[in-house]
Amino acid sequence: MPRKTEIILGIDPGTIVMGYGLVEIVANQPKLIEMGVLKLSKYKNANQRLQLIYNKITELQKAFLPTQFAIEAPFFGKNVQSMLKLGRAQGVAIASAMQHGLSAQEYSPKKIKQSITGNGNASKDQVWKMLQQILKFEDRPEFLDATDAVAVALCHFYQSMQFNTKGLKENNWETFLKNNAHRIKK
Repeated sequence: MPRKTEIILGIDPGTIVMGYGLVEIVANQPKLIEMGVLKLSKYKNANQRLQLIYNKITELQKAFLPTQFAIEAPFFGKNVQSMLKLGRAQGVAIASAMQHGLSAQEYSPKKIKQSITGNGNASKDQVWKMLQQILKFEDRPEFLDATDAVAVALCHFYQSMQFNTKGLKENNWETFLKNNAHRIKK
């Protein structure tokens, strides 16, 4: 029997703090299920951190049975060592998703911010505030890596809607506005 809802697991990878967010899509409307972080700073061994990332992604998949997986792509910085560590964390998260039958979709930080706020250079606070409005939650998490992960999941939803035009006779602004009324500020 086909599922009536989709659950998207979004990941903001990191080797010190990894954010995760789960968004359920019911009748084309996103709803926040859970968000949080995995704190890894107390673990000094890099391999142990990677194992904990893998375990957390596996735990989330078993608990929530996501149907889709999205992850923030690493951005290119000046510190090569940081990039390597972040790439490893991302690879472990993707491997866990694939182990459970999910393919991974990557989004750049700019694409995620653009999708959520309309500004690819938005701050973490701007992303958090927009997510509060869209998903109707109050609390500001201790680490904005959690809301960044929710933004990844929501970006994936918006991107899939953009390309999923089955049954639509038109693909224009009028159709977009009709299908995304929850995103319109009044």
